[in-house]
Amino acid sequence: MGNPWLTIPLHDYEEHMSSSHVQQLPALSELFGQALQHCSPESVALLGIAGGNGLERIDPAVTRRICGIDINPAYIEATRQRFAGLPDLELHCRDLEHEALDLPPMQLVHAALIFEHTGLGRCLDNACNLAGGGGSLSVVLQLPARNPEQNISRNSRPSIETLRDHFQLIPPPHLRASLEKRGFQMVWHVERPLPSGKGFWMGIFKMQSQPKPTADLRR
Repeated sequence: MGNPWLTIPLHDYEEHMSSSHVQQLPALSELFGQALQHCSPESVALLGIAGGNGLERIDPAVTRRICGIDINPAYIEATRQRFAGLPDLELHCRDLEHEALDLPPMQLVHAALIFEHTGLGRCLDNACNLAGGGGSLSVVLQLPARNPEQNISRNSRPSIETLRDHFQLIPPPHLRASLEKRGFQMVWHVERPLPSGKGFWMGIFKMQSQPKPTADLRR
């Protein structure tokens, strides 16, 4: 079975995410703004950029290099057209779940609601590699709803319904343990409730500095 993200029109996705019973796009933009404020990065990469939600929060005077990555070429083209005036915007059409990225390191790597679709394998490795040169990794996860059936809101658009079998919640402690194995420590986190009864969790991680070798004083 192919990746459903290659067949979902951007209009369907954005309409679903901004609908009155979901209201996730504004919250995701807000959380990205918090990550930018916390890290003040000179460079930022957004994994799963879709239509560029949140790019309007970037201050070009602070963040001079902006990189967006997504598997859907139509999403990439829509973002390119919407933010044509944003300087130094580079966009890459890549499969983060199966391809190894070969891009220069970034000071901030932002991954919002992507690991629920890709798992914590190659995609997480890609995120860590991008942030591993002294940068930060901010991750937004969806928290479980009271009713498990609400974890993916039912939608009248068949394209969105195809995501039900391609989505699995990632508990924040599980993510944290996976990142600690890769040398990253959480430095900040926040929860953002949603009107639907769901919620988001965002954690910001940095790679631990390597301990300096102890000098051998024996002579």
